[in-house]
This record gives sequence, structure tokens and C-alpha cells, in this order.
Amino acid sequence: MAPDINFEFTVLEDPVQLFALLSTGKLDTVLSTIEFGPIAAAEKLPIKVAGLTNLGYGSDHIIVHPDIKSPSDLKGKQIAVLEGGLSQIYMAIWLEQNGVKWDEVNMVNLIAGDAAAAMISGQVAAAELWDPFGGQVLKELKGSKELSNSKEPEWLKLGLIADAIYVSDEFVAKKRDIAVKTMQALFAGVEYWRENPVEANQIIAEATGFSVEDVQGILGGVNNPEDGTMYMYNLTEASQFCGVVPGNPPFGQTNGQMIDHWKLTNKWWINFGLMSETIDPSAGVDCSLIKDAGN
Repeated sequence: MAPDINFEFTVLEDPVQLFALLSTGKLDTVLSTIEFGPIAAAEKLPIKVAGLTNLGYGSDHIIVHPDIKSPSDLKGKQIAVLEGGLSQIYMAIWLEQNGVKWDEVNMVNLIAGDAAAAMISGQVAAAELWDPFGGQVLKELKGSKELSNSKEPEWLKLGLIADAIYVSDEFVAKKRDIAVKTMQALFAGVEYWRENPVEANQIIAEATGFSVEDVQGILGGVNNPEDGTMYMYNLTEASQFCGVVPGNPPFGQTNGQMIDHWKLTNKWWINFGLMSETIDPSAGVDCSLIKDAGN
């Protein structure tokens, strides 16, 4: 996809370490969940959100204990989320849509695996879980129920559960041509996968050490995205979400929705006490790279 670039890939589970390496120039580009952008800008980290890569398409669930009959039953109960992550915002919005203020529950900070275990053991009344943990709870905890799923039209339209491309300011300033080629390569990979899902999933499985079945279960296959749990944006769709080319992204999203997404997450970080001020999106979003990638 980019024969003149020598990519070095690094897999890191810890987002704190990931963004520390990006902000100090030890990584040039990072693919991670989108919600960190406003926090990074508030902390004046030298990084930018460059565009969207994919959308949760059934990857995330809100699951409740068998004893819970309606959202109102969750008032005063322990609820597992990943604090500072999209799962916390997803849960808070869902609660308020169903007549429960987000601070009327006790949010417990647990990573997905621990949250699943807490659900099964009855320590928490509900949890926001992504696959495979959501399916694990529904299978092992008899009577547990899924009350919301990221594949529902309202969540797809909102675009909340999404991943993004981040770039370091130093990388863009010193090697902008390579940064643009990196964007082109990433989205060329998506196009190749869309056109050759069987072969591409095999390549991905070999590179990551996952089984082909697990890769297809996440990304989808011949019938993607319906046989997966994520929707991969192509360059045009990502550029539309950023508002740098005409037209609207899929799922009823609007041109330039990146700004609305930024404002939404910024608002919730203030609600949760993780941020104290509203940050202008221009401080942390740079869609010019994917615009140039399409030219």
C-alpha cells in the first residue's frame, strides 16, 4: 500500500503509554478510540486527531443483571464502566435517555474483563461491555439482558463509539509528505480489505496472531459489516465526517460531524470532572492530512 515507506508497527494495550509515546515523538501515528482528543488538547499535548477510522457496529453493549427490570431500577446501584473512555459516555447518555441521571448511579471503574467478571458474580447491576465480554456475560449469566447495542440507528448516527487516527505535531511539521502517504496507505488498506475480505482477514490474522474467525467476528467478512461488529470508513467517508469533502457520511451522519463529536465528548468530560473547560476543536483536530490524502 506504501512501498516507499518502512513502517514499524507497535501494539500497546495501555492508552496512557500510547499517548505518552506519541506526544514525545517516539510514535508518529496512533490508532485509538476517539474520545481522548479534547483531554489531550486541554493538557496541551502536541498531538492531533487526524480523522476517523471505524465505527462500532454492534461491538458495544449495555447489559444488566437479571434482577434489573427497567433502567430506573439502576438508581443507586453499582455500574461498571471504563472511566475516561467511551463506555462511560455511552452509559451516561443511555441512562439519561431513559430517565436516570448519570450521577444517580455509582459508576465503578473496571476494564472490560473485570467488568464482565463483576457482572457474572453479581457485584455490579449493569455494565458497558465490548465484545467478546458482552457475549460472555449474556451466555454465562442466565437472565441477563442487553438493553442497548451500538448497532442501533441512533448510536450509529451519533457516531459516538469510534476509533480515530492521531498524529504527533512533530511528525506533521517535519515529514508532512510522509504523514499524508500514511493516511493514503491506511485507507488503501481498508479498500483492499473491502474488496478482498477473505484474503485480507487471513493476512490480518497472521500478523496479529488472532484466528481468522476472531478477525472476521470483529471486522466482518464477505458480508461486512453485517457479519462483524465494526464499520470501517473509507477515505471519502472519513473525509466527509471531517468536513473536508462534500457529501454526508453513512448512517445519517452529517458533513463535518467531527466537530459535534468533539464537543459532545468535551461536555461529558466536564460533567465527569475530568476536564474543567471547553476546548475549541481547532486546538486538537487537523483534518488537512486526509484532505490532502484524497487529492
